[in-house]
Amino acid sequence: MLYLDHAATSPVRPEVLEAMQPYLTDVFGNPSSHHTAGEAAAGALQQARERVAAALGMRPADIVFTSGGTEANNLAVKGIVLGALQADPARRHLITTPLEHESVLESADHLRRLHGVEATLLPVDEQGALDAQDLAEALRDDTALVSVAHANNEIGTVQDVTALAAVARARRVPVHVDAVQSAGWLDLRQIGADAGIAAISIAGHKLGAPKGTGALAVRARVPLEPLLHGGGQENGRRSGTENVAGAVALAVALDLADRERALRAAAVEEMTRAFIGGVLRAVPQAALTGSAERRLPNLASFTFAGTSGEAILLELERRGVISSSGSACAAGSDEPSHVLVACGIAAEVAQTSVRFTFGRTPLPEGSGAHLAALVASAVAAVAHA
Repeated sequence: MLYLDHAATSPVRPEVLEAMQPYLTDVFGNPSSHHTAGEAAAGALQQARERVAAALGMRPADIVFTSGGTEANNLAVKGIVLGALQADPARRHLITTPLEHESVLESADHLRRLHGVEATLLPVDEQGALDAQDLAEALRDDTALVSVAHANNEIGTVQDVTALAAVARARRVPVHVDAVQSAGWLDLRQIGADAGIAAISIAGHKLGAPKGTGALAVRARVPLEPLLHGGGQENGRRSGTENVAGAVALAVALDLADRERALRAAAVEEMTRAFIGGVLRAVPQAALTGSAERRLPNLASFTFAGTSGEAILLELERRGVISSSGSACAAGSDEPSHVLVACGIAAEVAQTSVRFTFGRTPLPEGSGAHLAALVASAVAAVAHA
């Protein structure tokens, strides 16, 4: 089997398993305990915090370890907006996009229902790209937060978050960036340190760490209402005994991906582009979704009008290729992708989508053409069924 669903999850790296193993066995203390065993765990937690902060262009005190990207997004959207509301009850406006992960969109809906927050969804073009001018026009005096994904998990389009942040910063509005898909593939220091982003979400299982690990980097000056109360851990921003082994795993996985990025991302991107070209040449009804240029180096997504995306997935699996129809969080839904519909794709065409996401290890030369041929045969089998 060839696994091409790394946007859903990646296997845990051997180096990560080795690094976290002592904190599952010998170094088992509670990092909040003031004794030798606890201090050893606390030291490992602090080192992990420093490594994650360095990769994101933030400070160690900004890092809040979470159970993954969904919790990090919930904490960012709910926590920052509720923190702003406490400081000024009139700040009841949130800006995001219709392309966001459900953890952002449903957090916005929660704020609307329970706290009277109004959410503006910025328009996107047919490639899923945002226009900074649209953001400038949407900003208001009562805007508490702008939340946008760095790269979309279904179509791979990369947003110019630096330009968006500059517009928001001029109005003194904090920006949260969901970097769950871009972490390890794109340089997050540029948006953390250089662009002055207020908060960044990441998830470990996209990087080679175990599921259930993640972090929200949120600047200490940004008021943040915690979602979990009780113990005051993570500088009072997330109570609960910390997952030391998970924090170490996240730090090691992010550090490895960051150090390998320059070499491996270029090679993976070259193969992905060859694969995209091969599919578009071999399959007449294939249409690339997302931006052809500003996209993640490892993601190729298509619609195949007149077919069934689920049937194509089954045919591909029979041929030894595992892929997906989009976000794993929406798997099993009969509804068309909200991302594709927001890009102007008809609902019936959106339901024919298939997404391929490669790992960080480049496949052998010529793999792109071979995979394109497999896709063409699978689509043909479905079309003639």
